Amino acid sequence: MAKVIEGLYYSESHEYVKIEGEYGYVGITDYAQDQLGNVVYVDMPEVDDEVTAGEEFGAVESVKAASDLISPVSGTVVEINEELEDAPELVNKDAFANWIMKVKLSDPAEVEALMDVAAYEAICH
Repeated sequence: MAKVIEGLYYSESHEYVKIEGEYGYVGITDYAQDQLGNVVYVDMPEVDDEVTAGEEFGAVESVKAASDLISPVSGTVVEINEELEDAPELVNKDAFANWIMKVKLSDPAEVEALMDVAAYEAICH
């Protein structure tokens, strides 16, 4: 069973967002990295890019497939996880510790449309 973490918000496209104040840390879930297999590249946005909930912001490539990344929230990218540029496999080691982008939220209420742990676990079977 893939790991899930209480207190995060999940999207149907298997991204999560961890909210800290006016910021959200976005990454892919443990289920997603497990389905993808060995991640070999993470295509990330640039700092200051605008992202929109429900729209693509990058991609994750594995030895098996490439998968678009869909932002669960809207806002401005304030940081990307530069460690993933040299070590994309960190996503496989711990998907929740190795977020992809940090976003300054433009509409914090958007998270209410996302799933909690129980709802997300239900779609992962």
